[in-house]
Amino acid sequence: MLAKEIKPGSVMVHDGQPVVIESVSVQSPSARGAATLYKFRARNVVSKNKVDITLKGTDSLDEADFYRREVKLMYSDATHLHVLDQTDYNQYSLPLDDVQHERQFITEDLEGLFALIYNGECVGLQLPTAVELEVTECDPAVRGNSATSRTKPAVLQTGLVVQVPEYLKQGERIKVDTRSGEFLSRA
Repeated sequence: MLAKEIKPGSVMVHDGQPVVIESVSVQSPSARGAATLYKFRARNVVSKNKVDITLKGTDSLDEADFYRREVKLMYSDATHLHVLDQTDYNQYSLPLDDVQHERQFITEDLEGLFALIYNGECVGLQLPTAVELEVTECDPAVRGNSATSRTKPAVLQTGLVVQVPEYLKQGERIKVDTRSGEFLSRA
């Protein structure tokens, strides 16, 4: 696939390893005859390392033998997270160390969770961009402090701690951005 056709979220092969393209920036030439450069920030699917790739518009990368399968959380034990494929009911197990970031957002009723399958093996999970989680612990709001938009820490049902507006109470459901781990809105 040509560099100018690659979009964020594409899975490509770079140096023999599958990478997911996270962001694309285009650098226009400053001189006549110079080539437009495409700079990609990617993440290696297997090792989870970030990779920077720079290509000319006519250069290309191969698409990876890779696909996504919708899954649901089955359970988590001391060493692995176990998910169930919603199409053919295959079970995949991922080491907890490999899904440390994703685990903070996964609940049993999470919709839009995908297993990343490379050469027949599950190598990672793809989360939706936002998830709904319940606030299980937070300090009560103090009356009269609403003139400024202050925040307070709140513990969510998965154990994740996020900064939320002061007016939120325990038991409310909120939306959290899975890329940054920040509060978005009430659910």
